[in-house]
Amino acid sequence: MSLPLASRTVIITGAGKGLGRAYALHLAALGASIVVNNHRHAGEAESSAERVVHEIRARGGLAIAEHSPVEQPGCGAAMLQAALDHFGRLDAVVANAGISEACSFHKQDLADFQRVIAINLMGTVHAIHPAFRHLYDQRRGSVVLSTSVAGLHGEHGLPAYSASKAALIGLTHVLAHEGRPHGVRINALAPYAATPMTESSMTPALRERFAPQRVAPVLAWLVSDDCHLNNETLIVGGGRMSRARVAEAAPIDLPDGTSGVDGALQPLWAELEARPLDRHFQGSLEQFAKFGTRE
Repeated sequence: MSLPLASRTVIITGAGKGLGRAYALHLAALGASIVVNNHRHAGEAESSAERVVHEIRARGGLAIAEHSPVEQPGCGAAMLQAALDHFGRLDAVVANAGISEACSFHKQDLADFQRVIAINLMGTVHAIHPAFRHLYDQRRGSVVLSTSVAGLHGEHGLPAYSASKAALIGLTHVLAHEGRPHGVRINALAPYAATPMTESSMTPALRERFAPQRVAPVLAWLVSDDCHLNNETLIVGGGRMSRARVAEAAPIDLPDGTSGVDGALQPLWAELEARPLDRHFQGSLEQFAKFGTRE
């Protein structure tokens, strides 16, 4: 029996451990050939990427290790070339690599802030840019960006992480618009999972419930030909899935001549706050056209 992802090739960044490892093992079990990307740590006899590759091959799957650090601009070209050289094609990219911090903004060194942005945001850009061009030209493929609920709602003590993950949702919107006419789908996945980044804050029961393997089936669906989602943000973990999106309330008219501090805006805010957040737009130009029209 043919496996559902047989003949497909997928690049997964940050795939040496945690969610990335779970994704790689799951997609390989479904027949996909995997480029397992994870940077090599100094002094390692065997890298985490190589260990995952050995796991996949021991189960009869196809995989290669690729060690480019995502913060280096040339990493995406190296990963794409590895996929083409070893497997002859590329069908999907999963930008999973990322780091976090635990520091309030007013205490944070800006170099630490910039490091998180360099890996989470620019590392994603570096990893997917050559691949996106390739998928765009072949008029077929899928990209999944790893975001976070912290990017949707923010979280105290995670300023750079939250900012970088919010930026990836914005990048998802743009690439979805660009890719749609060329058969390329872009979606964001916000996982809840026990990983080396999060498990220290979870009880044993929560770690079991939020095992990264429970996110992997949704990732497999997003990169498969059975999925037609584009420009969606899915929240997944613990056996549950939700959908998040940007929403607006219908605008109200501002009075002419107000200074802003003359008491005119407070009652208008109360009216606006009571309006439902039920308006959605395909892009900023559509929103602008609606915003400028009194309905």
